[in-house]
Amino acid sequence: MIKKLLALSISLSFLATPSIVYAKGNVADGKEKSASCAGCHGDDGNSMAGAFPKLAGQHASYLVKQLQALKDGTRNAPAMAPLAMGLDDESIEDLAAFYAKQKISKNQMPVLFSDDDEDGNPEKTEDEMEAELKDLLALGGDLYRNGDLKRKVSACIACHGPMGEGNKPASFPALRGQHADYLIKALTDFKQGARSNVPDNMMHMIAKKMTDKEINAVSYHISMMK
Repeated sequence: MIKKLLALSISLSFLATPSIVYAKGNVADGKEKSASCAGCHGDDGNSMAGAFPKLAGQHASYLVKQLQALKDGTRNAPAMAPLAMGLDDESIEDLAAFYAKQKISKNQMPVLFSDDDEDGNPEKTEDEMEAELKDLLALGGDLYRNGDLKRKVSACIACHGPMGEGNKPASFPALRGQHADYLIKALTDFKQGARSNVPDNMMHMIAKKMTDKEINAVSYHISMMK
């Protein structure tokens, strides 16, 4: 009950934020303009490489907000900044509208790899790695739904929804089906303060209380959400 109240209070505090962005771009124009983005993010916003985020199915309002942040430098991303700086407001709206209409692809089950010992032999068997992945997914699911009350780690469900669908009016991103590698990097950047373009730096305050194992766990869990 206490965990549910914590999640609800966090959710309500986010809904009260004044920085709500609404997008109204042209999907057809966005598709044409997305050609220069396809190399990293895929033709339909489903990137093939885990280092590049999937944009398909993301809320247009969130995409607009992030592209504007990349353009004005409030979000630090050296690879994206020069591209975003070349976009006018209409192009940003159009791209956001296009990607929001695409369907996000499903991910394959994550695979853990065992480090080798000094003799070059795997330190863990396949069965042990499968058991470890199962435990990580369970931990990630618990953190997503309930957080950690003792350490004041808020539940992801409060802002990103029970199915990872996000919160469109408040411009909180959809997370379901995102690449685990990208989520791990994003959470690590929030934890280290490398990324902080969010109201009151809430994600930094949450991520800095998470261990690397918890970051991996919740990222794996989210990547499997549909």
